[in-house]
Amino acid sequence: MPINPDFFTNVYKPDVLSCLVDLSSDEVFTPPDVAKQMIDMLPQELFSDPDTKFLDPACKSGVFLREIAKRLIAGLAEKIPDLQERCDHIFHEQLYGIAITELTSLLSRRSVYCSKYPNSRFSITKFDNVQGNILYHKINHTWDQKNDKGHCIYCGTSYTGDLGDINREGLETHAYEFIHTKKPEEIFNMKFDVIISNPPYQLSDGGSGTGISAKPIYQFFVEQAKKLNPKYITMIIPSRWFAGGKGLDNFRNDMLNDRHIKKIVDYMSSKDCFPGVNIAGGVNYFLWERDYNGDCEVKNCSESEPTITKTRRLNEFDVFIRDNRAINIIHKFINSKDENLSNHTYTRNPFGFVSKERGSEHPISGGENVKLISSGGVGYVLKNKVTKNINVIDQYKVIIGKIVPSNGEVDTDPKNGYKVTTSSRILNPGEIHTESYLLLHAFDTKIEAENFADYMALKFPRFMMKHTLSSMNISTQNFQFVPFLDYTRQWTDNELYARYGLSNDEIEYVESFIKPMD
Repeated sequence: MPINPDFFTNVYKPDVLSCLVDLSSDEVFTPPDVAKQMIDMLPQELFSDPDTKFLDPACKSGVFLREIAKRLIAGLAEKIPDLQERCDHIFHEQLYGIAITELTSLLSRRSVYCSKYPNSRFSITKFDNVQGNILYHKINHTWDQKNDKGHCIYCGTSYTGDLGDINREGLETHAYEFIHTKKPEEIFNMKFDVIISNPPYQLSDGGSGTGISAKPIYQFFVEQAKKLNPKYITMIIPSRWFAGGKGLDNFRNDMLNDRHIKKIVDYMSSKDCFPGVNIAGGVNYFLWERDYNGDCEVKNCSESEPTITKTRRLNEFDVFIRDNRAINIIHKFINSKDENLSNHTYTRNPFGFVSKERGSEHPISGGENVKLISSGGVGYVLKNKVTKNINVIDQYKVIIGKIVPSNGEVDTDPKNGYKVTTSSRILNPGEIHTESYLLLHAFDTKIEAENFADYMALKFPRFMMKHTLSSMNISTQNFQFVPFLDYTRQWTDNELYARYGLSNDEIEYVESFIKPMD
């Protein structure tokens, strides 16, 4: 079938792929504009080289391969003047993909080859098989039966997890081929110059006692891509790795210490990148360059704020501070040599009672009772049932919710400011709490607890917290830049601004970035 040289430009208006971007928060379809921006980061001479090979190891809509094809068709016009010969070369020798499901394999082939079956007469380039270079093989998980649940040794998902009966014929296994092998290089048996993708983000791991817990898996795609040692890797992934956490600590350490990461483009609100999709902590895409060794260009992007770019060292802190404007303020705190709160707060579940625990409705006979504060109200437990931090039961305790308000404030417009935490609550001696709350600190006197609770309602401490958060969950490490001071006295924001030498512009930024606490 003769090819119209303007086919890719004219046929896809309006772009059907733009309609798919909000179908799922786990397997998010990439908007064409975002795909183009990611491709823009690559050296554009790649698209004039007939030997450059591209791989998308997690095809959903085929948007990356399609946009790359458009650039190759233009870039190789002089070297391969005949359009059909040029397209045959590009689609057969340069573009490769691995689909994540059978459905997305058909969608990707339709997007790239203009036919879901590239051996049909409707395909703009003819293959002798139904898959072309966009493969889909139904892969099964490999279960580790050493524990009761059985988890996949590659991705960690649970056999009894939230995937339905994964052994039934015809159902998707969600065992993605690229990460369910120790030798990804054997899938195509070739070297790739560029690996570009938007991988699946998470799968159920059967945790939390309810079966709804999910484990991130996008990091496995990045790690597998690095194993192939291409010249360039660019992927768009959730930004939770900035602070580590569940399944991400090793990945965070590797990324922050990887001097091959040349650029990071970060969206604090995922909606600025994926319209209609809420991803706690936002998303980012990065450029990894094999032959680069240096600091990273970090670009903060927001629809409501000007773009701010700064080149800096990613491993300056053990969490990644995504906001370039906050770096100087954090340096001022560190240079002050003041103590930080993370060294004085408590890890999750400090008394040994999980979130669903409610205690008894009435005091229990046969022993000394303590009140158990939970999200369901107040109950009673015997004091001898408390297994941890017994020494603080009879102190005044300041607590906050362990979750960032409003589902991680993903819908918050930065112009309206962030709250960051729930309001502090003071527990009296003889009161403890479940895992639904974080114990910030315990005091011998009520006045210290009140002053500390008031301090945590100030804007400056919450500002310093905000820049360590990359998910809905709050942990001790999120307080590493929050000053820990003398709470026999009260503090004000103005006193803190003066103590750490903030400029007028920095003060204005803090005041606008954090909303007043109720």
